[in-house]
Amino acid sequence: MTTSIAVGLKKGYPVTKRVSKGVRPARRRGRLGKRVQFVREVIRTVSGLAPYEKRIMDLLRGGGNNPGKRAYKFAKKRLGTHVRAKAKVQEISDKLN
Repeated sequence: MTTSIAVGLKKGYPVTKRVSKGVRPARRRGRLGKRVQFVREVIRTVSGLAPYEKRIMDLLRGGGNNPGKRAYKFAKKRLGTHVRAKAKVQEISDKLN
């Protein structure tokens, strides 16, 4: 507890500590929920892979030397961004293993 004295260990104006209200709902935006994950899994099992995903799979299976790089370059050309391509190649390589 502080005192209203300007010097010493407990110097300063006495104030009440701020209480944390927890995480706001907006902060969890974009996080994957259980239901959405389940629905996506069902859709994936029913519809299967897209043709470009099959091609990535083939490249990963036996794409000469450094098949991961080939697959990544192909995915980046199709998907447009580095992050999406990396995630897609990772997803498909996890399926293979």
